[in-house]
Amino acid sequence: MTKSMLLKYRRFLNIGFHIILIALANYLAFWIRFDGGIPAQEIALFIQMIPWLVLIRGVIFIPLRLYQGLWRYTGIWDLRNVIYGVLSSTAIFYVLVHWGMGLVKYPVSVFIIDSLLLIFFMGGSRLARRLYHGVGQVHRGKRVLIYGAGDAGEMIVRDIKNNGALYDYEPIGFIDDSASKIGQRIHGLPVLGSRQDLPKILRSHKIAEVLLAIPSASPALIRQILTALELFKIPIKTLPGVAKLQNGKVSASQIQDLSIEDLLERLPVGFDIGPVQNLVKGKRILVTGAGGSIGSELARQIAKYEPARLILLDKSESALYDIDMEFARSFPDVNRVSVLADVKHIRPIEQVFLQENPQIIFHAAAYKHVPMMESNVQEAVKNNVLALVGLLDLADQAGCRSFVMISSDKAVNPTSVMGATKRICELILSSHPSNAMRCVSVRFGNVLGSSGSVIPVLKQQLRNHQPLTVTHPEIRRFFMITREAVALVLQAFVIGNHGEILVLDMGEPIRIVDLARNLIRLSGKSEHEVEIQFTGLREGEKLEEELFYHHEKVFPTSCDNIKQTNGSLKSWSLLCRQLDELRTLISVDGSAQIRAKMKEIVPEYCHEQISLLAPRPGAEDTKPLEKAVGQKR
Repeated sequence: MTKSMLLKYRRFLNIGFHIILIALANYLAFWIRFDGGIPAQEIALFIQMIPWLVLIRGVIFIPLRLYQGLWRYTGIWDLRNVIYGVLSSTAIFYVLVHWGMGLVKYPVSVFIIDSLLLIFFMGGSRLARRLYHGVGQVHRGKRVLIYGAGDAGEMIVRDIKNNGALYDYEPIGFIDDSASKIGQRIHGLPVLGSRQDLPKILRSHKIAEVLLAIPSASPALIRQILTALELFKIPIKTLPGVAKLQNGKVSASQIQDLSIEDLLERLPVGFDIGPVQNLVKGKRILVTGAGGSIGSELARQIAKYEPARLILLDKSESALYDIDMEFARSFPDVNRVSVLADVKHIRPIEQVFLQENPQIIFHAAAYKHVPMMESNVQEAVKNNVLALVGLLDLADQAGCRSFVMISSDKAVNPTSVMGATKRICELILSSHPSNAMRCVSVRFGNVLGSSGSVIPVLKQQLRNHQPLTVTHPEIRRFFMITREAVALVLQAFVIGNHGEILVLDMGEPIRIVDLARNLIRLSGKSEHEVEIQFTGLREGEKLEEELFYHHEKVFPTSCDNIKQTNGSLKSWSLLCRQLDELRTLISVDGSAQIRAKMKEIVPEYCHEQISLLAPRPGAEDTKPLEKAVGQKR
């Protein structure tokens, strides 16, 4: 019989096979009951009742789908159905024999032995098929060590064993920090030891990858595992966080590279979204810089709160096109318009206000790259400061209710043009006369993954097999995941009163060189293979950013991750006069006068290059830095 014929008549063959098992189990039950010598009257009783037994079991097995399914994927669910089908059909058969037909001489022990034998035959045949499939489909892939002998690790191993040909993995064993699990086996794989045993296990088993199978793993645990693997060129894979898993199910297809985001402390989820929705729902909302990392994420999160109209504004055609296409796919029901315009040019922005009449403005459009702004002072002032002034005037005239500006930690004690322009913007919003429009600034540090920021640059250098460039061994920055930062911006939008500066809690600053080292480890390489070069601080940069001025009073808010400060208020008339003078200076060649005027507005602005070779006390050896800077000069 050909394979195609077997497939065609598989259902009938399956039914026939089960009928044989039912009859065989019942006969053997009589044979065991009578020690191999079945009396003639018992043979007659067997022959009389076997058709009824086959009929009852055969019907009971249908709704349990015991004639269907691929036995090579047999699991606990199938065994449960086998037991339920056999026991329930035995109960019905018992009622028929003893009460329906009155055959009280039918041995009770036969019912018990028959049931046990049939469960063994049906379960064993299925298990044998699965074992045969597993042996016949042995797949030798990457030797992977699984960190975490819990539910996620068990599901991963089961999926790989069932679908070995689909995945390039060969699980070798488990690592778990629970002493009670060490020495145990899961799907035949041993729990080899704990984190302390990693070096020995990696050497003895020739592991190609380590899979972190703990969806709830904290960043601290991940960093500890990275440290333990520091000497080994072994990539680390992981699973999505618990929030991203569907119904708590895990499969090998969800395995992904460990990312730098996994190493950062995450904000607690579960913000009360009610107040945000109350202020956003049914409103016409303008997002400037909607094609950027912050602006686009603002647009995504605002879209979930059912705005009446979402106006996406950006001067970059490609960035605006990308976010518009994304909205067409992900938020087709959101009433939106994409406007290609530059906030520096007031006439097109006036048309936007006339046509769309926005009620809430999130102003994320700004130049942000420090070295670039040092070389283009006029453009920095035009885009970051004067554009804000024009936008505020239009919003005031249009009767906007709220104006939220994205500020920066570089606005605190700025040493760069970019930071000084952001501080001027904070002063403008803080000093703006209180009227029907509420003006709020939200100050925070770097977001991971934004274009041109340090992480994408380091990743690109790593892909191109280039040295990783870090300006200084002690340079530190605050970092935050973009979506979490934006979620806090929306919370700050709800909390903030007019003129306030809301500051996001960024945790502890992180050394850029540590990020570079972690990226090297995540790639499966060692620091002996990838060089880290210290190039010296660039113009306008400083070693550490700050979140508050020393004279600012810091107050808690209703959100633990947001602090509030009123900052320094300036006379609005004085500030307007200084801004007019700044506008006049824009047309003057050279930047010295513009910098001087910014210094007048922001006395804390200090345009003096910090010593390139001045790490903090206790910093690591700066000889590589001195060498790099000396060669550059």
